[in-house]
Amino acid sequence: MYQPKKYKKDDPEFLFKFIQQHPFATFILNGKKILATHIPVLTKGTAKDFLLFSHIANHNEQFKYLKDDTEALLIFQGAHGYISSSWYKEKDISTWDYSAVHVNVKLKIQSRQELEDSLKELVATFEKPQEDPLYYKDIPKKMLDEHLPLITGFWCEVEEIKGIAKLHQGYDKEDIDSVTANLEKQQNNLNSALSENIKKEHKCK
Repeated sequence: MYQPKKYKKDDPEFLFKFIQQHPFATFILNGKKILATHIPVLTKGTAKDFLLFSHIANHNEQFKYLKDDTEALLIFQGAHGYISSSWYKEKDISTWDYSAVHVNVKLKIQSRQELEDSLKELVATFEKPQEDPLYYKDIPKKMLDEHLPLITGFWCEVEEIKGIAKLHQGYDKEDIDSVTANLEKQQNNLNSALSENIKKEHKCK
């Protein structure tokens, strides 16, 4: 990851919370070519000591390379968006603001029981906010018995973690106010989230 000093994020709590808030990751590993899949990834542990876990379909091209101690990269991305130079009080260069966390990991294949426990946690995490949640225990056993042999779960042991948040650090309040206001005018959820991130970075009220 390219990390200019003013955008670098290395606080363990920030990195851990970022992963939890943006769980849909890009999972990359080397096969005969570089392969990528987009999957939900959850944490187990604390900011100071944690594992990641997920699963993929056995029909996925990555499956044949899914072995213990295989090196992989997980990319978690936050809100991002184009920043027009027309929003500044003086002429400048347009840019793109964004935030992301990269985690280099080594894989450990899960047992059948570990896979089931992981799926229970995955379903619970995303079903809990639903109006009428359908938890793992509510899925028909026959359906689970047919589905589980078709997927493989794995742990991701963290080897290295890097974070970045390019959120207009170094700009004055007038430009920050203009950038955030213009992002919000576009009435786009991603731009609105980016605006909130910029405000938080600059401690705007």
